[in-house]
Amino acid sequence: MAPVVPRSGDAIFANVERVNAELFTLTYGAIVRQLLTDLEEVDEVNKQLDQMGYNIGIRLIDEFLAKSNVSRCVDFKETAEVIAKVGLKMFLGITATVTNWDVEGTTCSLILEDNPLVDFVELPDTCQGLYYCNILSGVVRGALEMVSMKTEVTWLRDMLRGDDAFELQLKLLKQVPEEYPYKDDE
Repeated sequence: MAPVVPRSGDAIFANVERVNAELFTLTYGAIVRQLLTDLEEVDEVNKQLDQMGYNIGIRLIDEFLAKSNVSRCVDFKETAEVIAKVGLKMFLGITATVTNWDVEGTTCSLILEDNPLVDFVELPDTCQGLYYCNILSGVVRGALEMVSMKTEVTWLRDMLRGDDAFELQLKLLKQVPEEYPYKDDE
């Protein structure tokens, strides 16, 4: 039997039910605004957005694996490419470039070519420490944890802060071996 070939991000994106992009962007903006009002501290909002993303990521990975037909990635490099080309395309309609690999192959950057979350967004001076799209770092971290990769995901560059691109750094902290609750011979 031939191995299952992963579907491209474009093919999956074309067949997935979507909400209106402007509605999605404005709804996300309303969530961030409410968090700023409720928590009052920008650092707390950053933590909350990351935690929300993490919770989404641990659930989103099931849908990703079911719809993409992606088989197990052989290493972290392949995993990063799948996130950049299939995962981001499938859920946000965007792709990213994977770059800046370290020698060990455990740290890289995802340069987002577009970011639909920031349409219509300008950060006021009082929110300069805010990582507005921090939910994305949490989603990636949560999804990777569900496939046995403990990671640290941080923003290096953010166009809302005056940088020339959106850049997420992925750092593999450890590969967690899969454990089964029973032995085959029992």
